[in-house]
Amino acid sequence: MLQHNVPTPDGKLREIILATFASDSQIASSGLRVGVLNGIAHLGGAVDSLAQRNAAEELAKHVHGIRGVVNRIEAPGAPSPSRTINLDLDD
Repeated sequence: MLQHNVPTPDGKLREIILATFASDSQIASSGLRVGVLNGIAHLGGAVDSLAQRNAAEELAKHVHGIRGVVNRIEAPGAPSPSRTINLDLDD
């Protein structure tokens, strides 16, 4: 029996994002919080730069199975309140 496009469970997606963050030298030690609900990653915490904030969002967006990212990471120069929502629901 073939399974077509079986979605990855949210818990597994969270694990993948956390592992991806841990392996990235820019944000490995930042202690960011990650939650995933219905394929949408929710990022929280604080980093030292806008570049780190953007890098975390990009890493999460590129995890296969993630449909969008809610970025609530605080950083100097980040939107206030620190919240950006990026959805790619065309999948």
